[in-house]
Formats: sequence, C-alpha cells, structure tokens
Amino acid sequence: MTLLQFLRQARQVHLQFLAGTLSESPIYVLGNPSADLDSIISAIVYSYCANNRLPTTTPRPHIPLLNLSNIPAGSELYRLRPEFVTALWLSASFPSLRPEEQFDRTSDSAGKLLGEHLVTVADFARSLKELSKTKKIQADAVMVDWNAMQERVDGKPGYGSVSGLEEVTFRTVGCIDHHVDENFVPGAEDIPSDQPLIIQPGPGSCSSLITNELKKRGFWTASQDASSAAEIAQVAKLALAPILIDTSNLTAEGKVKDVDIQSVDFLQELVSGASSSTDPAWDMKAFYEQIDDAKRNSLDLLTPEEILDRDFKDWTEKPQSSGQNIKLGFCSSVKPIRWIIEKAGEPHQFLEVVRKFAQREDKELDMVVVMTSFSSAEDQHTRELFICASEEGGHTVDGIKKFINESSSLGLIEWTPLDGECVDLVEADIRDTLNGTSEVWRHLWVQTNAKASRKQVAPMLRDAVAKL
Repeated sequence: MTLLQFLRQARQVHLQFLAGTLSESPIYVLGNPSADLDSIISAIVYSYCANNRLPTTTPRPHIPLLNLSNIPAGSELYRLRPEFVTALWLSASFPSLRPEEQFDRTSDSAGKLLGEHLVTVADFARSLKELSKTKKIQADAVMVDWNAMQERVDGKPGYGSVSGLEEVTFRTVGCIDHHVDENFVPGAEDIPSDQPLIIQPGPGSCSSLITNELKKRGFWTASQDASSAAEIAQVAKLALAPILIDTSNLTAEGKVKDVDIQSVDFLQELVSGASSSTDPAWDMKAFYEQIDDAKRNSLDLLTPEEILDRDFKDWTEKPQSSGQNIKLGFCSSVKPIRWIIEKAGEPHQFLEVVRKFAQREDKELDMVVVMTSFSSAEDQHTRELFICASEEGGHTVDGIKKFINESSSLGLIEWTPLDGECVDLVEADIRDTLNGTSEVWRHLWVQTNAKASRKQVAPMLRDAVAKL
C-alpha cells in the first residue's frame, strides 16, 4: 500500500467510525498540539506500520490525527506547515508509484490532496457538528511526541481530551515520546497487551524512537517484489524528515543520540534497497536541505499572531502557596525576535500582539514565552528568550523571578541583536519596550546555552511556578 493510499483509507475509516458503522473505535495516533514536523510525521509513520497489525490478537485500524484545533486539512494546512508538505511531496512523489497520486507543491494541488488524505482535530470537531453528535464519544489513542493531554479525567489515568475536541474522551492505549514524563499515561501494567509504552527523554526526534520500536516489532518488513519495497521506502523517507530536521542533519551538538544515528542508518538502508527500481538519484542531503529551506521560510506569509501560534504548547500549573491555576504558553520560532517585531511593525505593536494572543478565548494565558532559534551573523546557533506576564505582579511574576534565579544553566544575558539582519528598528527601543514592569511584566534575553530547547526550558519554568 502506498503512503497516500494508506492516508486516504485511514480518513475513510475515520468517517465510517463517526457514521456509526464500525463495531469499535479505531486507534487514533495523536501527536502534540504544536503539530510540528516531528509530531505530524510520527503519527503518520506509526499509524502506517501499526495499522491492522496491533494489537496482535485483534488487529485494528490506526488513524493519524493531526492535533490542530483551528486548522482543517487543506490549503490552510499547506500554508501553515509547508515543511510537512515538502516532506510528504518528496516522499510520495519522487517517484510517484501511482500516476493519480502525483501532486504539485502549490496551494491548489497540495491543498486538495491534504483535504482528501488527512484528518485534523478541527476536521474531527466539524464532522461531529455536521452529524449533530451531542453525546460524548470515547475513542482509543496512542500518543506520540507527547505524554499528557490538556484535559484529564479525574480518577481515570490515561483518559482525557484535547483542546478543540472536548466532545471526545480518549483512552490512552500506548505512548511513544521523548519528553519528560507528565504522569498522565498509565503504567505498563494498565496498558493493553502488545501496545507500546516508551517515554524516553533525550533523543533529538520522537521519530527515532518510533523507527526503533517498529524495527523491533518487525513492522518495517516488505515482501520481495519491487513495488512493496518502494512503498516502504516512501514511509522510510518520511520518517527521516523530522530526525534530520530536529538534529540539523545529525550535526546538532548535544541533541544527537545513538538512537537518532541508528534510525537514520536503518531508514537509509530501506530507501537504498528500493532505489534501483524507484529513485536511483535520491540524495539524503538534498532531501534534508529542501525541507530545511521550507521550514526556514515557513513564517514569511504568516501574521505575527500566527507565528506565535504556529509552534505553540501550553501547560497549567498550580502554585503550592495559592492553589490558583497559572497557564503558561510557549511559542517557538525559527526567526529572531527582531524579525517578528518588524513584521508586527514596531516593538509596542509586537507587545500588543503578545498581549492579545494571551487573551484569546482559546488561550487565556497568564504568561507567554517566546523562544527563538536561528543562526547568528557569525553562523552560530543562537537562542533568545522573551517572557511576558499578563500583569505587573502577582504569583505569575513571582514564578518568573524564581525561574530567573534558578536558571543559571541557561546563561541568560541582556539582549543584543545577533541575527545580523538589516532592519529598520532601533535596538534601544526594543530593549526599552520589551523590558519593563508597567501594565505587564516582561523581559528579553539572549540565551547563551543554545543547547537548551523548549524541552529543557519549559519544565524549569513550570517547576518554578509550581513550587511557589
């Protein structure tokens, strides 16, 4: 089965489930709400390989569910996730195994294909509304690239729902993740037989852990005929994309682990094994560079608010002293802060964008954190950190100050522009506007420890807030 054949079939199974024609729920494979390249592709690759193979005693369909609450599959997905569309295009179209599966990397062509082959949380919610489904639905899910849903069901470990799809209660039947354990997923004794339970912080990409687990289970096997090898090669290429992107083609110091290297080697072998009949000219470096270029340029057509929302995760913490919930939102960007500010117009307008973003009905944040990651003018990996509270003081600000006092490992220093871009912005104006305590508390730093990504910074800030 080709990659696109599987995706089209999975979408049809999803619609059959909603129509009530299936005897039991399919297994949804659900990535995290930032819906980045690793999260989306992890869900697709695991679904393809586990589909109708797990559980081994009673195999069930697996459906990748893209965790995008406001974005339907289609042209908007193409606009907001061009690096994913590029990875899919390079994996399924070079060469295309079926003439009818060819598509162009354009809004019309790719948008139409995405709408016919994928399901997002927004699509799921819209279908429920169209079907006038008013009762709570329960479905099984394997979580990939995260391990805690936003809404938990008290007293039922592993049961929860996701933002934008509160009508569905998911029962977690498996998990593969490379983040810190959030104590949501049940223990191994409570996970159904044959289902994966791997929460292993460290690897650069969740796709590496998924590749390794599927290899152990023998799910990468293909029959001897060339067409089957070519079909597996499509999926192997797709699995390579997030590993290469998240590890900068296996060059990112401190992020590359043995499982990342071993997974790349293994996936390369699968692609090479099919290359004689399918794609003799395939070049992994060129594959990486095309996807990386799409990611670097992905923010050009977005508004400043869309940039904040594009790679976004949130958590809610309850300080010990007050017992009042504090909601933290983390935004990641591959462009420097000056670039985003210029897009907004000037520093005060950027600050207003941040404030309005925090106040959105679907966010309601007490704190917005913007983390940037880019190459400096000296071609050094560079990070910036901006934190903005919703008020001048209170527990949220106390938590930020506690974090600052305990964050020496991050090497936070006063901000200066390191991007080397020629922009029409005054450096002092940026510092004066984004550092202050009037109306809202906010501060901007250069983070000299560029190895520490959101996976390290978010737990530190969350812990500081929780221990107030």
